Amino acid sequence: MSAAIWSHVDVFNPSVAIIMGLILGVALALTVAQLPVLRRPTLEDRIAPYLRDQPRVASLYSAPAGPRTGLLGIGAQLATRTGTWLASRITTDASVVRRLEQLGGATTIERFRTRQALCILAGLAAGAAVGAVSAVTRGFSPLILVGLILIGAVLGHIVNDWWLTQQVREREQRIMAEFPTVAELLALSMTAGEGTIDALERVCRSTRGELSQELSRALAQVRTGTPLVDALDELGQRTGNPSIIRFVDGIAVATSRGTPLAEVLRAQAADVREHGRRALMEVSGKKEVGMLVPVVLFVLPVTVVFALYPTLAVLQLGP
Repeated sequence: MSAAIWSHVDVFNPSVAIIMGLILGVALALTVAQLPVLRRPTLEDRIAPYLRDQPRVASLYSAPAGPRTGLLGIGAQLATRTGTWLASRITTDASVVRRLEQLGGATTIERFRTRQALCILAGLAAGAAVGAVSAVTRGFSPLILVGLILIGAVLGHIVNDWWLTQQVREREQRIMAEFPTVAELLALSMTAGEGTIDALERVCRSTRGELSQELSRALAQVRTGTPLVDALDELGQRTGNPSIIRFVDGIAVATSRGTPLAEVLRAQAADVREHGRRALMEVSGKKEVGMLVPVVLFVLPVTVVFALYPTLAVLQLGP
């Protein structure tokens, strides 16, 4: 059956030659990557058995990872190595780690690099597919094929980085939407006579959202022995939002000096609401300007035609 299939394959067809070349290249790359010369242990791997590291709580209660064997294991190792290699050549770890922290720390740098490598490979495959279609329809051109493949890889990297930035921006918007409610609830609890930690715990129990999760994370650090001021300062650095930084700085100052905080929190909540109202007005103004495009291009010409067509028809029917 395989002989019958190969008998119908035209090896001189440029598309078939490209596909076979890609398969051969991937096979050779996997073979070379598994050579003992290229699998030398790194310095980290050599000194890891002599270091004692405390496992994280999340890793103690997480499901055990399955054995990485077969093609899936080779693909996972290749993706991890590719992501590590891209770490120092495409985007800096500091920028990615900062955005991942702003995202809540749910995604690790290794997972981001793996997704980045997969996006680049998807861009390469898409560029190769477009190049193959172009070769079939318009003739084979090596420069066009290589250019499309490179463009696909660059677009894959850009899309992955843009997606992370969009997730951070959306989370920041959700935090700012929750901030006035959280600040007013905290001010109400502190006015009622509760302490700072008790008021924060009550707010975390009463609300649900991104800001509540960040406050719960800070309280968890406080329970493990971290001072409240340091935990709140780390919260502000994680979010990177000026309003949240002022919020946690106010709580830290009130905790350390014993100054009243309720009125300050209410003023901050009012400022954030006013900022949201101004941002909404700016967005509505931009949308209003954007609506002029369909009005000028589509509605206005149709209105002019309906207004002038009867006059033109009467002039044509006249003597």
